[in-house]
Amino acid sequence: MAIAVTTAKDLQAHCLDVAVRAQAAAAQLAVASGADKNRWLRRGAELLRKRSAGVLAANARDLSAATNLGLSAAQVDRLKLSTAAIESIARGMEEVALLPDPVGELIEGSVRPNGLVVQKVRVPLGVIFFIYESRPNVTADAAALCVKSGNSVILRGGKEAAHSSRAIVDLLAQALTECDLPADAVQLVDTPDREAVGHFLRMDRYIAVTIPRGGEGLIRRVSQEATMPVIKHFTGNCHVYVDASADLEMARNVTINAKCQRMGVCNAAESLLVHVDVAAEFLPAIGRELASRGVEIRGDERVRELVPEARPATDEDYAAEYLGPIISAKVVSTLEEAIEHINRYSSHHTDAIITKDLDAARRFTARVDSAAVMVNASTRFNDGYELGLGAEIGISTDKLHARGPCGLKELTTYKYVVYGEGHVRE
Repeated sequence: MAIAVTTAKDLQAHCLDVAVRAQAAAAQLAVASGADKNRWLRRGAELLRKRSAGVLAANARDLSAATNLGLSAAQVDRLKLSTAAIESIARGMEEVALLPDPVGELIEGSVRPNGLVVQKVRVPLGVIFFIYESRPNVTADAAALCVKSGNSVILRGGKEAAHSSRAIVDLLAQALTECDLPADAVQLVDTPDREAVGHFLRMDRYIAVTIPRGGEGLIRRVSQEATMPVIKHFTGNCHVYVDASADLEMARNVTINAKCQRMGVCNAAESLLVHVDVAAEFLPAIGRELASRGVEIRGDERVRELVPEARPATDEDYAAEYLGPIISAKVVSTLEEAIEHINRYSSHHTDAIITKDLDAARRFTARVDSAAVMVNASTRFNDGYELGLGAEIGISTDKLHARGPCGLKELTTYKYVVYGEGHVRE
C-alpha cells in the first residue's frame, strides 16, 4: 500500500526516514556473518514458495491495471508472474547463498620494514539506492545481491509492479527478522510520487551509491541529479567485427546469436563490421540469414552493393541502439579501421571480433575501449551469470570502481586495516 504523502514536506520527511533507517541497517549488516545472510536467502526463498499464492494475487492486481497504464504486450509479459517464475526467483536466491561471501576478504597484505602489518580488506559500500524497471523478479534479485554483500538497499521499482514488489519485499523483510537481521535492510519506496527519486538522489550523507536500471532518459536524469556515485550504462551499441581471417561459419553463428537471440537487451549486437577481404562471400549470406529473421540492414555503399535490400546508413545509424530488428553494417579495409569505427560509435559496452589471427585478437582486445571485449564469442555473454559472477545487479560502462557486470564484489569497496605494536611515526 502506498504511503499517504500530502505535501512536499511530508514526502521529504518520508524519504529521509527511509534513508536513515537504511543507514542504520547497513551498519548492522556490515558485521553480520555470512551464515546469517545465507540463512536469510534460503528462508526468503522458502517463504516465496510457501506464500506464492499471495504474490500471484498481488501480481494479478498489477496486471489488471496494466491496460490503463498503457503497457505494451512485451511489458505485460515482463510484468507477469507465474508459479514457475516464482520458483525461478526462489532458486535465484538460493544460488546467491552458494556464492562466496565477499565481505572480509583479504585482498592483499604486507609487513612493512618497521613491523606494521598492512591489510587491504573488502567491505560493503553501505546503502544502495536501486531504481529499476517494472520486473518483479528484479526486486528479489537486487535485494539478494545487496544483502549478501553486506549492504542495505532502497528499492524504487516502477508503479506498474507496485503490488508485486510490495508482496515480495514483505516476505523478504519477514525473513530478515526471523534470521536476526535488520528488517530495514530491504525497503521499498511506497510512494508513486516521482519527486521521491529527486529527494533520495540528494541524500549522499546516507546513500553510498545509486544504481539506475532502465531507459536512457532515466539514467541520464539520475546521473545529472545524483550527489553520490552512480553505477550505470546509458546504451548498448555493441559491435561484431568479422576479420579477414575469420571462420565464416563461426562468424555467421555468432552474428545471428548476438543480434537475434534476444534483440531488446543491452548486450545484443547493433552493428556489423566486415573486412573487405571476406565481404563478398560473407555479406550476401548473412544478409539472407538476417532477412529471414526479419532484421533490416542499414549499410554503407559497399554493403548495399552486396546486399541490395539494405538501406543507406547514416552516422545516427552507426551510433544507434536499436533494441529491435535493425542492424547497421559497414565494410572496412583494415583491422585498425574497424577499431577506430568501434571506438568512435560504440557505447563502450560489449564488442566482439571473429578471427583466427591471434595477433589481430590481441590488438583488438587491447585497443577497443569497452567494458567487455569478446574473441570468437557472442556479445550476449556479457552477463553476470554467464561470466561466472553468479548474478548481477546491472552492467557498468564506467571506468572507476566497477566495469562490466556488477555482482557481489562490485557492491563492495575496501579499507586498509593496519596492525602495530605501539608504532609511532618518526
